[in-house]
Amino acid sequence: MQLKLPRACFGCALMCLALSAGAQDYPTKPIRAIVPFAAGGGVDIATRAVGQKITERWGQQVIVDNRGGANGNIGAEIAAHAVPDGYTLLFGSTGPMAINPTLYAKIPFDPVKDFTAVGMVAPTYYLLVVHPSVPAKSLADIIQLAKDKNYRLTLASAGIGSPGHLSGEMLKMMAGIDFVHVPYKGTGPALADVIAGQASMIFTDMIAGMSYIQAGRLRLIAAATPKRLPKLPNTPTLAESGVPGYNAMAWTGMFAPAGTPKAIIYKLNTELNSVLKFPDVQERIASDGNDFAPNTPDSTAVLLKSEIAKWAKVIKASGATAE
Repeated sequence: MQLKLPRACFGCALMCLALSAGAQDYPTKPIRAIVPFAAGGGVDIATRAVGQKITERWGQQVIVDNRGGANGNIGAEIAAHAVPDGYTLLFGSTGPMAINPTLYAKIPFDPVKDFTAVGMVAPTYYLLVVHPSVPAKSLADIIQLAKDKNYRLTLASAGIGSPGHLSGEMLKMMAGIDFVHVPYKGTGPALADVIAGQASMIFTDMIAGMSYIQAGRLRLIAAATPKRLPKLPNTPTLAESGVPGYNAMAWTGMFAPAGTPKAIIYKLNTELNSVLKFPDVQERIASDGNDFAPNTPDSTAVLLKSEIAKWAKVIKASGATAE
């Protein structure tokens, strides 16, 4: 007896075979990796580190396309509207993917609906540091200064709605304190003014701040991460220093336009996880490869939704907005 499949099932089978074959052949041409920021920043560095390895391993060039502007919204919009064939990827970060949906009244893309998550690429570790003249060596000292009406404690940041700004707002909210936020036009000027003593403190990413900490030009207070950093084992986290549950770690992730075939998504994820195990890649992105384990498309999608909810709470409590 010959079993006859319904036409619909037969069509689905043919489609699955086509997708599988397409993923086997993929990629057959260069891949565009959109970075929604200017060259030289943390997201750009992580993208180039991963892209270079994929180029070497797959024999197809990963072309980094820097499309900065509007806190990452411009580049993300371009990626969201690209053909969903695996040849355009977005290396999105905490800002455009998790903060901007609440910070802006309206953005031209939906991080959840317009993208398919591939995997997490790199963490961004923030450290709370102060100028050496600030009479604080611990978070308890910072909290005491914030409550002292005779002391003016200021926090510098790269601008309203930046991760550094919102890390401070999260600290205010969770510790029940207040201090003056001083926004700058970029991380460089903000960090420079803290080093010069014009502002009291800043949440700086570890890569940008470590040389100044080691030179004694900044004093390290605590890590804004959920657990102690392997490279700073003696530095406590804010969570263990009096603010339980505090976590302001940022990230860079790989995303594809919604509708990209699942077979291609999983092939990209498998390759990404392989690349993240290389010591030279880990060195460049300041990661040990286990920050986001298990690093799957599903776990990345879940993390993205939780990050949007986390930062929405902080943004609403602070009243921060961007035009």
